[in-house]
Amino acid sequence: MHDTWTSPLATRYASRAMMELWSPRTRYGLWRRLWLALAEAQRELGADIPAEAIEQMRAHLDDVDFDAVAAYERRFRHDVMAHIHTFGDCAPAAKPFIHLGATSAYVTDNADLILMRRGLEILRGRLTRVLVPLGAFAREWRSEPTLGYTHLQPAQLTTVGKRATLWLQDLVLDLRDLDIRRSTVPFRGVKGTTGTQASFLDLFDGDHEKVRKLDRLVTTSMDFATSLPVTGQTYTRKIDAAVLSVIAGIAASAAKFAGDIRVLQSFGEMEEPFEDEQIGSSAMAYKRNPMRCERINALSRFVLSLEGNANQTHSVQYFERTLDDSANRRLSIPESFLATDAILILMENVAGGLEVHRARIRQRIDAELPFMATEKLLVRAVAAGGDRQAAHEVIRRHALAAARALKEGGAANDLFERLASDGSLGLDREQIQEAADPSRFIGRAPEQVDEFLAEVLQPALAGAAPIAPEESEIRV
Repeated sequence: MHDTWTSPLATRYASRAMMELWSPRTRYGLWRRLWLALAEAQRELGADIPAEAIEQMRAHLDDVDFDAVAAYERRFRHDVMAHIHTFGDCAPAAKPFIHLGATSAYVTDNADLILMRRGLEILRGRLTRVLVPLGAFAREWRSEPTLGYTHLQPAQLTTVGKRATLWLQDLVLDLRDLDIRRSTVPFRGVKGTTGTQASFLDLFDGDHEKVRKLDRLVTTSMDFATSLPVTGQTYTRKIDAAVLSVIAGIAASAAKFAGDIRVLQSFGEMEEPFEDEQIGSSAMAYKRNPMRCERINALSRFVLSLEGNANQTHSVQYFERTLDDSANRRLSIPESFLATDAILILMENVAGGLEVHRARIRQRIDAELPFMATEKLLVRAVAAGGDRQAAHEVIRRHALAAARALKEGGAANDLFERLASDGSLGLDREQIQEAADPSRFIGRAPEQVDEFLAEVLQPALAGAAPIAPEESEIRV
């Protein structure tokens, strides 16, 4: 493995479960199951396929001889035909009937739809594993004041927990989109070479109802509720684009989360997990870099780039199909799933180990809050009998001076000291300081956290069955 290229998604990032899903063994095992389902349905509807053929096919669903497949493919230059011959070699009674009436897309497309639906199930488990620790984090820090930011500039206060609900809300929306897409992925079905089912109509001597029933039987056998009513040779690649859109949505939410954490870590307010022997920099021994969040952002950009690729592929599938989708889809679809799987593994790790630095958060609040408190001071000055315009001028003059002092190297925001020493507002030092209690500036943030967790997150998690903890190990 050290002498040839291997995808980092396999060696460094994605889980074993997701890699096994997209493995050749799983894919070609599905092909054989699809051929078995087709033969069983054809036999049930009257095709002259012996029971022994069915039995031999069923006995050899997973023992794929990949060396034999490779040898056949070198001869035929056709992967599906290579697998048909290899399957026939171990199920000789079935050899005359394997793939009867079908086109290659019968196995390739239907298998892809099965794999994507299963992939969405794995990603759903990953999502729930992120939501749980992130919800616990929001609850723990529900009322901890922190600076809010608009335009990346300090704004009104929020709370650490309330900000976490913004990340959670994105993921809950992704979860809903995923569930809708997962439940509505259709089966391609049994449609024939250009989608007209002509070969199957010949097989059943022009009996249209048998052809319709064949499609229904195979669809049900492969555990799908519906098949597409019409196809060309392939199912519309718009389905690929729709699935990758959901996956890209997850990646975008993860990127937003990771970007926020990276900025907060640069402020010193929060940090992602850092292990005892972890090294942040080979040169700067003191460094503690947000490498997990940076990796989330890196992988997310990759996933987001593939969403547009899927729509481009769909847009050039002329008429009943062209083959310029094949090599592209072999890369883009599995790698979208593998990369997003890796993203969510990292996100779970970060969400479960976030460190919050209260003292640093308070320092940053103290540097800005006096300015934010000036409106409250203005109201209090008037309530104490002062003139609003005169009070405004006093506050304006001292606020500008305090801001200038900070920019010129002042150690702390001394606006309150300036106002208390001036005495023009008619408020004493205690009254001025009281107006700047951070808890007075967070509005309903704690209550919003409670309401979100109870009314949105808990229902979203109801009935969820997260995957086993060992499956989410960060390997690098």
